[in-house]
Amino acid sequence: MTFKTTFAAAAVLMTALLPVGAQAEFKAENPQCIAPSNPGGGWDYICRTTAKYLFDLGLIDDAMQVTNMSGGGGGVAFAHVTKERNEDNNLIVAASMSTSARIAQGIYEGATKESVHWLATFGAEYGAIAVDADSEYQSLNQIMDAIKADPRSVGIAGGSSVGGYDHIKPMLLAQAAGVEDVTKLKYVAFSGGGEAMTGLLSGSVQALSGDLSEMLGFLESGDIRIVAILSPERLSGHPDIPTAKEQGYDVIGANWRGLYMPAGASDEAKEFWKNAIQTMTESDAFQADLKAASIEPFNNFGADMDAYAAKTIEDVRTLSKEIGIIQ
Repeated sequence: MTFKTTFAAAAVLMTALLPVGAQAEFKAENPQCIAPSNPGGGWDYICRTTAKYLFDLGLIDDAMQVTNMSGGGGGVAFAHVTKERNEDNNLIVAASMSTSARIAQGIYEGATKESVHWLATFGAEYGAIAVDADSEYQSLNQIMDAIKADPRSVGIAGGSSVGGYDHIKPMLLAQAAGVEDVTKLKYVAFSGGGEAMTGLLSGSVQALSGDLSEMLGFLESGDIRIVAILSPERLSGHPDIPTAKEQGYDVIGANWRGLYMPAGASDEAKEFWKNAIQTMTESDAFQADLKAASIEPFNNFGADMDAYAAKTIEDVRTLSKEIGIIQ
């Protein structure tokens, strides 16, 4: 037996004797996070915050590239991942309640829960309704009264497609207000929360449906007024914002924040990203960042996340049938 043959045989034997975890160890290379929207919205926040803390905490060795891929209410990114990069071990994608809503309603053509691998939720925040600072509408009641008189009289912007969660929230409010056909609301869909805010400030719409974190900077600058937060009670960090419930509309709108990745990625990669994101959420600095954005901790990982995704998709499907979005 030659030295080369002996060395090769020894190498094979050593590999076989290694612990299973050592053989299966995965290390991210050139990682990427896709935000399915333009800069400035909730999905963009998820990717940029995740990219920062994964790198700062040493959970990944390479800085994570953030790519904005807007279109179709997240459908362009979803199709890109499922059809072109289904086995990419180094790709994660921002997700939220809007993602599960679009799957539930069939907006992402042919998509099911199993089309992607659900990684995690790490926070949730409440929806809000805002108007321009100079708006004639001083309260949610005034907006709802106008909509009851003429559902097309108030244009409402949102950073999601028709039927998405930003659309569902004002439909639920209108339903609570007694509007007979809530599908007649004038909802104007934008590619992300940033563009929807531009629509409000430009005067092309009269109200904005979104999440509180997307609105805080504009609230603090005095550009907008938030007429309602869709939370059970007023938030301790923003006690001046009235709830929809206290104004007579028993509507709660919580939006989870999280991530998915390609379904065809390796088990080792899926485990790596789950553990990395879970470790990230345990960081005090990360939690402080969420708190500053008015995002409450809401954690689901692994099997818990898969079960949660299944439940939210089914819940939205049922709700969508009740308010007439789907048959």
